[in-house]
Amino acid sequence: MPDPAADDAAREAAARDAAEETSALSHPAVAPDATAAYGEHPDQKVDFYAPRGGQDGAPLVVLLHGGAWRAPYGRLHVTPLADFLARRGLAVANVEYRRGAALPQQREADAVGGPVAGRWPDTFDDIAAAMDALPGLAAAALPQADPRRLVITGHSAGGHLALWAAARHVLPADAPSGWRLPRPPGLRGVVALAPVADLRRAAELDVCGGAVRQLLGPDEQFDERLTCADPALLLPTGIATTIVHGRADTVVPPAVAEAYADAAAKAGEPVGFTLLEDVGHFPLIDPASDACAVVAEEIAQLAW
Repeated sequence: MPDPAADDAAREAAARDAAEETSALSHPAVAPDATAAYGEHPDQKVDFYAPRGGQDGAPLVVLLHGGAWRAPYGRLHVTPLADFLARRGLAVANVEYRRGAALPQQREADAVGGPVAGRWPDTFDDIAAAMDALPGLAAAALPQADPRRLVITGHSAGGHLALWAAARHVLPADAPSGWRLPRPPGLRGVVALAPVADLRRAAELDVCGGAVRQLLGPDEQFDERLTCADPALLLPTGIATTIVHGRADTVVPPAVAEAYADAAAKAGEPVGFTLLEDVGHFPLIDPASDACAVVAEEIAQLAW
């Protein structure tokens, strides 16, 4: 039997999601103060935003955008967030990375009705390379920044990558070359925003139209690649970690982050978890929203 109440609730949730997305993506892009390359590919770029006010020794926030690891969604849509953080006295590095389908995968992309999520291993190669290059790039492009006060934040798929970047020292020994670090990275912490934090749980929930399985490639390689790619399997990290999530998020349901928090608790690692009422997926990156102010405060608490 149809459930009219459930149908009405679903329509209301969809309308709210659409309005929140429109608001978050309506802000004009903000040009960076400097841009640097960490590789030869056109997507291997970092945009730097100086702290407004010109103070020296500002913490450096590494910003990893979301978009389901898919090519149409790049760093441009989070430039208003980068500017918002810079106006609060933080230096920001807005990182681009390779996403979507390489040309040989285009037939697969067409089959799923759009671009494939991520590129294995390129997406992870880029995050590792960008993080390794950032201290030197920031020193040259943004001398006001203090890379010893380094915080990573990321939204949605970028939240997954932020958690992964903080866990590179606990990757298995057979992880692809260049991914694993011999010691913990020098981070003040991670603030993951509505992150795809537990890849297996996200795959079970078919988050973003099968994006996780596209990211990790063929089914026969899913479990093997999961051990190198899933933050929920790379615990404990010893890195201070906070998750901010909207309780009303239907794009990446809170259950995905809750699964990560449960895995962290079982590993003996405390994780901060801020669940915002009546907030969906996009207000966390929308400078016009109260949720974005909460995000900035969580970042500042770790950074300073």
